[in-house]
Amino acid sequence: MLASKDNKLIGLWIEGQKYYLGKLKEEIQEKDDDIILIKAKKWLDRYFKGEKPQISELDLAPIGSKFAKNVWQILCKIPYGEVTTYGKIAKKVAKTMNKSTMSAQAIGGAVGHNPISIIIPCHRVIGSNGSLTGYAGGIDKKIFLLRHEGGSLNITENSNINAKSGNVRINGKNDIYVETETNSGDAEVINNNRMAEIVLKITTTSGNINVN
Repeated sequence: MLASKDNKLIGLWIEGQKYYLGKLKEEIQEKDDDIILIKAKKWLDRYFKGEKPQISELDLAPIGSKFAKNVWQILCKIPYGEVTTYGKIAKKVAKTMNKSTMSAQAIGGAVGHNPISIIIPCHRVIGSNGSLTGYAGGIDKKIFLLRHEGGSLNITENSNINAKSGNVRINGKNDIYVETETNSGDAEVINNNRMAEIVLKITTTSGNINVN
């Protein structure tokens, strides 16, 4: 669902996601001729066709606290095909607020409440150990978006993965519990701790399964 106010995009929510509609309190009215919504739809069409439209092409006005908006601005600077961590964002926010430290958990809260999914790319944020962690729209959608934008996934333990195309690489040093399906591509699991337990359910329609 897309939402606008005063000719600016204020929301994009995935059906069934957490925090659906966020802090939107106004009465919702459907408009097919809203200019910013039309631009946003065209932006998304280009994105899912494999193009890399720029966020600056759209006028965004996400509703949130000053702190949250600061975090969302940093998210907008993460390039296509790249990821960053909550910890790295915390350091950047701390610097802008003239603080020595900043909680990664606080950053996680702001990232999770991002009201303009996909366009403000909160899906490009991962845990410091490489884990995908939570995503308001669902981990499966986070994986899809990252794969769609290019680059191989490097995923750590405790993951439930459904990758329609491309390679899936799981690299863990602790106990690994993975249920993975890849319809096209290779599935590789690397165990960095020979004492760790590995429990796998991997299905690949086309490709190889390697466990090291």
